[in-house]
Amino acid sequence: MGPKILTVDDSKTIRMIVARAFKTFACEILEASDGVEGLAIVSREKPDIILLDYTMPVMDGFEMLNKLKANPESKNIPVVMLTAEAGRDNVLKIARLGVRDYLVKPFKEDLVVERVGRIIDLKAKNEAVAKVKRYDDPLHVLLVDDKPAILEQIRTGLSDTTWTLSGLTQAGQAVDFCTNQMPDVIVVSLSLPEGAGFMLFQMMRAAIKTKSIPIFGLSVKTGTEEQQRAQQMGFNGIITKPIDPEDLKNKVTRALSLDTSYRYFVSQDGVLLLKLPPNFNPLIANDITLNLRPKVTEGVDAGLDKLLMDMSRLTNADVNLVKLGINVTSLCQELGVRLTMIGSDAVRAECKNYEETKDWQFAGSYEEGLSLIAGKAS
Repeated sequence: MGPKILTVDDSKTIRMIVARAFKTFACEILEASDGVEGLAIVSREKPDIILLDYTMPVMDGFEMLNKLKANPESKNIPVVMLTAEAGRDNVLKIARLGVRDYLVKPFKEDLVVERVGRIIDLKAKNEAVAKVKRYDDPLHVLLVDDKPAILEQIRTGLSDTTWTLSGLTQAGQAVDFCTNQMPDVIVVSLSLPEGAGFMLFQMMRAAIKTKSIPIFGLSVKTGTEEQQRAQQMGFNGIITKPIDPEDLKNKVTRALSLDTSYRYFVSQDGVLLLKLPPNFNPLIANDITLNLRPKVTEGVDAGLDKLLMDMSRLTNADVNLVKLGINVTSLCQELGVRLTMIGSDAVRAECKNYEETKDWQFAGSYEEGLSLIAGKAS
């Protein structure tokens, strides 16, 4: 169910506002109308956080808080005090009580969510069952950079995807932008005036609605100081200028855990087919390797026991291809899956230059591969 949030307030309206504020989050809302009732619920339910009204009948917030702190089982439960007075003396008095934060009535729903989200981990109800996104799903990238040329570079680099790109020139605009439209990922220039990029990162991480959005810092390769600062602050990564579109797409893919397996793995004709693209390179080799065990295991679980590794679209073989082939061979042996390679004479000859490939069995075409692996099965 998620964390338990207890509201102790004699105002039914306040309790209703709090309950409504958290209705889209995976949490359990508990309510009490005074301190006595609140302590009973604390003893029974062990809430993760308490929103405690300062002024109540029967037992007020001050007395309840003292009893909470005196009990070893409840003394560490974080408390946010609710008060109708915003004066300096009252705020200082509340701070001395040892509470984690305070809210002045009346308050808006977004504010209570933000304050609570700073203390406990809040997750949307649909977050746990959210559909795994694929690389070819529509995604929204927000760029914050004051140089128009960078926007065009990234737009051109993403032109072969279904992703959309929005560009802003000022960090302050990004906060308002995310209020109306939530991006999937943010790329922000670290060279914005007066450290605005770093301040934007802090604001995004402090807000409950944006704290989980991957944020990348954009920097020239020689900007080592700003890159180190960004890494220390917790940026998801650094993208250097001049921008390498493939590096950008790869980092976004990793940050969002996008499914790319469909580009390489397909089940057909009773076998699991691993198709290597003609632009096979170290990044693609790494991508396939990350997907290899889950996809082969999934295939075995579905009843498949044969794998064809199709290299027919490649014109040459290099060490990255050999390393991938070794990984595939090892996994197939581990899981009891029959394996055959498909490749041209040139690729086959180059692979045979490596000692580790001497036992690889090749076919010249998909049809020959099917026949060969079926023969191995019989």
